[in-house]
Amino acid sequence: MFVASEIHMTDSPPPLQDIRVLDLSRILAGPSCTQLLGDYGADIIKIERPAVGDDTRRWGPPFLRNGQGEDSQESAYYLSANRNKRSLTVDMGSERGQQIIQQLAAQSDIVIENFKVGGSRKFGLDYDTLKEFNPRLIYCSITGFGQTGPYADQAGYDFMIQAMGGIMSLTGPVDGEPYKVGVGIADVMCGMYACTAILAALQHREKTGEGQTIDVALLDSQVAWLVNSAQNYLTSGQAPERYGNGHPNIVPYEVFPSADGYFALAVGNDAQFARFCAEIGQAELAIDQRFASNAQRIIERKQLIPILRKALVAETTAHWLERFRAAGIPSGPVNTVPQVFEDPQVLHRGMKLQMPHPHRDGEQIDLIGNPVRFSQSPVRYRHPPPTLGQHSDDILGQQLGLSEQEIAALRDQGVI
Repeated sequence: MFVASEIHMTDSPPPLQDIRVLDLSRILAGPSCTQLLGDYGADIIKIERPAVGDDTRRWGPPFLRNGQGEDSQESAYYLSANRNKRSLTVDMGSERGQQIIQQLAAQSDIVIENFKVGGSRKFGLDYDTLKEFNPRLIYCSITGFGQTGPYADQAGYDFMIQAMGGIMSLTGPVDGEPYKVGVGIADVMCGMYACTAILAALQHREKTGEGQTIDVALLDSQVAWLVNSAQNYLTSGQAPERYGNGHPNIVPYEVFPSADGYFALAVGNDAQFARFCAEIGQAELAIDQRFASNAQRIIERKQLIPILRKALVAETTAHWLERFRAAGIPSGPVNTVPQVFEDPQVLHRGMKLQMPHPHRDGEQIDLIGNPVRFSQSPVRYRHPPPTLGQHSDDILGQQLGLSEQEIAALRDQGVI
């Protein structure tokens, strides 16, 4: 397991050093985007409502426990998407609060928001207003359905977007009800699309000096990552079937039972299939014309899979995985989440890390690592997920030059 303070650093600066992001988003899509930008070195100023903060702070249990073993106001959900940020509480409903955010936008490279369409305008935080302070501003809006279209005014949430965007029609048992993916994948993928768009907009600004708006929608993102399943339909005109753990274009490529559990098998080509058949004592299947090619195996899926299941259930998962790995046949255990974070490969790659947290009096807490490995400008883990308003005084003093007395007056007035 990586401890953030022990991660090797090169002399190279992080890729987004000197880039400042004003984060007006909440929940998951926007925060997951800004966490990535923060990991790459950007200074993320997270704007939160005084006394309340990001909704997800209270989306528990479980909550982070403080040094006395008591629940804090930081849920595990919140901790998952808010590393490498600084928290400033501002009442954007007040005129002074709006002025503070506008001043920060004037000093920022990027603003990210997830208001309903038109919602930022009533606070004076829309692009047209902020670009007057900062013509080079890159302004990213994340919404359920985008800034245009018949659904633009509707709110969008991950679960309903998974339903509307088609993924639930493809997920779950073959003969069962539709299933959502077990994590908020519509939100997360939207955040990733937003992150890549922002990086492209930064490159455009580097070449031209121009800022711009970016319109990213949960539904659009969900449709985009239907990828091959959607293209199967667009190419054939046939609605994709639900295959449970199976694959629409590769067979065998699914979960199989063993004598003591389950494992995942991913036979990607005909040569692998021939080796697989030899390992399970069914070499004749590889030369059977019904199964010799992947195209034929897709057609004869219902004939082949029961034969394989009958053979594989005769031995344990460990038995098969050892044989398949030795033969170069892609396979793996069906791990629980605890097993994932005990896996030596996962630990070696730093996907479980520790950072000190104020609620633990500086003691380490466990977090999920960033999956990207740069050779010259590695990811920096600089700030644990901040407590509510943890950096308000620093940001207002350092960025806006306010005195301690002015900051205290803003706090007394309920502005921060």
